[in-house]
Amino acid sequence: MVEPSFAERSLIYHKDYLKDATIVTSSAVNITEDAVLTADGQSLPYDYLVIATGHAFTTPVSRAERLKEFQRDNAKIESSESVLIIGGGPTGVELAAEIAVDYPGKKVTLVHRGPRLLEFMGEKASKKCLDWLTSKKVEVLLQQSVNLGTLSDTEKVYKTSGGETITADCHFVCITRPLSSSWLHDTILKESLDSKGRVMVEKDLRVKGYNNIFAVGDITDIPEIKQAYIAHKHALVVAKNLKLLINGLPNSKLTTYNPGYPIALVCLGRKEGLLQFPLLTLCGWLPGKIKSGDVFVGKTRKEMGLNG
Repeated sequence: MVEPSFAERSLIYHKDYLKDATIVTSSAVNITEDAVLTADGQSLPYDYLVIATGHAFTTPVSRAERLKEFQRDNAKIESSESVLIIGGGPTGVELAAEIAVDYPGKKVTLVHRGPRLLEFMGEKASKKCLDWLTSKKVEVLLQQSVNLGTLSDTEKVYKTSGGETITADCHFVCITRPLSSSWLHDTILKESLDSKGRVMVEKDLRVKGYNNIFAVGDITDIPEIKQAYIAHKHALVVAKNLKLLINGLPNSKLTTYNPGYPIALVCLGRKEGLLQFPLLTLCGWLPGKIKSGDVFVGKTRKEMGLNG
């Protein structure tokens, strides 16, 4: 959104790296014992199934439309003197930081309904993040919210739940998206969901009660920070276990997933970042060198066999 040309490298067609796979662009609407049914009427048979639907996003399907969306968002930022960001999780914080660094003359306001920013991290990380943003003249309003039902692209004045009035030329909503699991309630997996809609899995990442169905990523009930690199670790375990099962090895030989120590990394502009280890929290250029340069896009493209 701040640098639309970056999406040219980060938006990747699945067919460009899955050379021998069949790509079906549709929504899954049901799962039976041996097939997945799609919204466009297809029935896709399976021997093994992996559920990896993560969180629900309403983004354009085509790469061209997504690029246009980023360009439109960038045009909104460029033409605005003031920007309101709703949501103080990693997306809202990173967007506020990038705007503050790339457009230091713009007034940025961030409204978050929680008592602190980045609530998935520790209190020390939240404090360092708040201090960093305020040092860049970002106004942060905590324990307040904005009625999303009243938002419009033409409205310039916003009221918070705390009675404050914010004037901004544009706004961006960066709140947590719901899990993409509601469709599973009408499938054979309806009894495999917990009270929060997460898929319950065994240590080998198979869905509880099923020998041939796995789940990975944000949708699982594993108690850990939900981040992209964690989903990648899940995928490596499931890929290994699928190969073992296909080759006829017993269940006792399957690899188990160990969550490990919680590590979180958030970008703060182009050169700085916030890094949390179990016993250490760092803020500044060192965490920035790890991720903030290209947010691992070059590394990921290389792993997929694509040019840097």
